Amino acid sequence: MTQLIFINLPVADLDRSVAFYEAVGATKNPMFSDETAACMVLSDVINVMLLTHDKWRSFTDRAIPDAQVSAQMLLCLSREDKAAVDATVAQAAGAGGLPDPNSPQDYGFMYGRSYADPDGHIWEVMWMDPTAVAAGPEAFAAHDLTPA
Repeated sequence: MTQLIFINLPVADLDRSVAFYEAVGATKNPMFSDETAACMVLSDVINVMLLTHDKWRSFTDRAIPDAQVSAQMLLCLSREDKAAVDATVAQAAGAGGLPDPNSPQDYGFMYGRSYADPDGHIWEVMWMDPTAVAAGPEAFAAHDLTPA
């Protein structure tokens, strides 16, 4: 069986979050969705589980961090080119997300931007030159990783 990932995120307003994730290209899987949770499919193997705060609390006793002021994790998705990175951030901004909560990064062989969803969860979107990927880390280890 192919290994899948289910990213679980606490959300304050489930309907608003579903609309946001649909606007950035996810599709809702009704088999794993109800009034307390929505499974948003990003790819054949990547799913985001949007959980109401009450639903989230049924999985853990840990406090829900305020993602508007702190970051527990950064989630990163790849795109096929730089234009697709920019388009994804524009889609997120148009759907009520915050564009570029982290500074954009352009290293020549790698380009990345980010957006925050309505709850403040940060998604990074990146492109890496396939030639650099094929060459491996040694080929670009000497590059200055200061954003251009």
